[in-house]
Amino acid sequence: MQTPLPNFGIHRDRELLKETTAFCYKESPTGPLQAHVFFPPTPRSEERPPMLVFFHGGFWDLSAVTHFATQCVHFAERGCLCVAAETRVSSRHPSSTPLDALEDAQDLIIALKQRADEWHFDPQKIVLVGAAGGAFLALHAAMEKHPRSVDGIDPRPAALILLSALVDTGPKTDQARRFPSPQQAKALSPLRMTRRKLPPMLFLHGQSDRITPISAVKSLCRWLRFKGNKALLISYKGADHRFFNFNADLVHYDLCLREMESFLRRYELIPAHQAPQALAWEHLDSVASEV
Repeated sequence: MQTPLPNFGIHRDRELLKETTAFCYKESPTGPLQAHVFFPPTPRSEERPPMLVFFHGGFWDLSAVTHFATQCVHFAERGCLCVAAETRVSSRHPSSTPLDALEDAQDLIIALKQRADEWHFDPQKIVLVGAAGGAFLALHAAMEKHPRSVDGIDPRPAALILLSALVDTGPKTDQARRFPSPQQAKALSPLRMTRRKLPPMLFLHGQSDRITPISAVKSLCRWLRFKGNKALLISYKGADHRFFNFNADLVHYDLCLREMESFLRRYELIPAHQAPQALAWEHLDSVASEV
């Protein structure tokens, strides 16, 4: 049974989502699933913008659709369509597992691509952004060799941005118990799914993260590069699992936005006419390093 939100939490979520378009993309066996679309404030141009799809953090227990609301607003103002995604979680959808969330993530991407003409975005420029368990969902959408498709629509993204990513669900990890069996958890671990011809990936991770240790992310990046893929890991000194959140640390929050923008521009996944953000911080380079 879902734990009720305090009144202030409900009001906050309504305020953060009041300018979005709610979109029911799927009727699951345990209820409807919604996504919230942040449209750019500027009028449409002939150029079709990219879309950023955000999968919230956590480990498939609690719904937190507004987790990335401020990042959605930020990139919508820079001309991108942004989507705050909801997938099945155990508090709202009893007996659901990470396998259900994986299915939901792919179904959402397909449903969004089906609306590319209606919403005027480029379906070949969908970027998945995920934190922790949400990063796990994004990785799977990109790394599965034979993803399920509908009407020939491929759910694989153009690029990934992954924060405090969960990349190891092997038998010795805390998250393995959330899967129906240890064998499934092991088989679905991103560390075991590396292959060639994957989309470019940006990993942003705290060096002091005890929940999703950076050592596993370093290992995944090494394997991705060994297979010829582009994987950049930016690590942050003294940062823990929540370092990128707006309400956790404004310096790291701003740093992450800068790295995300730089990555998107590198692969032409943000409208070219948008000027880069002027940062208010002057000492940001001292707390981050490339790995």
